[in-house]
Amino acid sequence: MIVLSPEGKPRTSSERIAALPRFADLNGKTVGLLDNSKPNNDMLQARFEQLLRQNCDVAGVVKRRKLTAQQGAPKAYLDDLAAHADFVISGLGD
Repeated sequence: MIVLSPEGKPRTSSERIAALPRFADLNGKTVGLLDNSKPNNDMLQARFEQLLRQNCDVAGVVKRRKLTAQQGAPKAYLDDLAAHADFVISGLGD
């Protein structure tokens, strides 16, 4: 079991997760879009997809929508995004 503290203490350097290397560009990459199911997120995602296709020559887009904003994404969604997308944008609506 993991117990989280609301105290907001900063992590030590040994607890930090190393950042992944950045892509030189997004050409040919597959984008994952995770919709948190809040109002207007569908419009935000549609605009992201449009801009990425127009300006970055992405190879494809994989979309998943959470059942509710209050719950985490199902493991199957996350596994699918990890298997098929080079990176994921997790959107917020409202």
